[in-house]
Amino acid sequence: MPQIAPYDFDGFVETAAFVKDVPFFALADGTVRRMAGGETVIESNAGGLVCARYDAIGQRLLCGGEDGRVVCVNAAGETTELASAGRKWISAVAGGPGGAVAFAAGRSAYFVRPDGSLAEQDYGRSVEDVAFAPKGVRVAFARYDGVSLWFPGMATPPVSMDWKGAHTAVSFSPDGRFVVTIMQENALHGWRLDDGKHMRMTGYPAKVKSWSWSAKGRFLATSGAPAAIVWPFAGKDGPMGKPPLELGVRGDTMVTCVACHTTDDMVAIGYQDGMILAVRFSDQKEALLRRGGNSPIHSMAWDASGRLLAFGSEGGEAGVVDISS
Repeated sequence: MPQIAPYDFDGFVETAAFVKDVPFFALADGTVRRMAGGETVIESNAGGLVCARYDAIGQRLLCGGEDGRVVCVNAAGETTELASAGRKWISAVAGGPGGAVAFAAGRSAYFVRPDGSLAEQDYGRSVEDVAFAPKGVRVAFARYDGVSLWFPGMATPPVSMDWKGAHTAVSFSPDGRFVVTIMQENALHGWRLDDGKHMRMTGYPAKVKSWSWSAKGRFLATSGAPAAIVWPFAGKDGPMGKPPLELGVRGDTMVTCVACHTTDDMVAIGYQDGMILAVRFSDQKEALLRRGGNSPIHSMAWDASGRLLAFGSEGGEAGVVDISS
């Protein structure tokens, strides 16, 4: 059984992450906990945290809150305000190439220019999520009835990729060939970017709330079922016409969180009852990382080496698992 360094926080763990190999936990109360030689409490967003996302390029944690501020937390635990949207809540934030930052607030998507000024794209309905393309400063934002693809440094308007319904999260495939969304209904939707071909991924018994691309970008693992549903994206048509893998099947509880390993085709799977499994794609071999707890796993992240897994739950249970033990 792997060794676990457990932590117990007072509230909901929004995001678990490693920043330069230091474990960080962003809590819904607006604080970030840095766990290195003891616990350091960092005040990030007054009134509460709405979103937090690890920026792998900038090696920093980006936080957005009810105070309308986008705040960067570096590995040393130092905070910097990157932008403010006034009284609007920050609903999503993402980091991109060259230190670029995009965020969503209300009905608009924003891009933070190098001089700190903001480029804004108003949609008219709430913007639910933002994501950067793997190459170049191109931003996708999820909205009602689809996705908009925006080059904020150019005067051209965003390109619309439309599909009826509410789209609550967006991600580019690591090779930049596809853009995929989580829908409010129990489904994913995607587009092949070179020709706009649609991809429909359905059959989930519950809403998808967590997803993770594999190390080489050949698979997309998702929650929303009593197993991790893992879609193949290696071919030119992505998952179309191909069945997904179903990993870590359990009949008595739902998968609530997934985190693909940083180097291997393996995924950590967190469940409604707090259990965590690691499952290999090739042969579906399972390893128990955590027996269970008192609340659903909400966030997980591997360190760069793939040896440590940080996790946080809805009830404040958290920890770091050492799989080399």
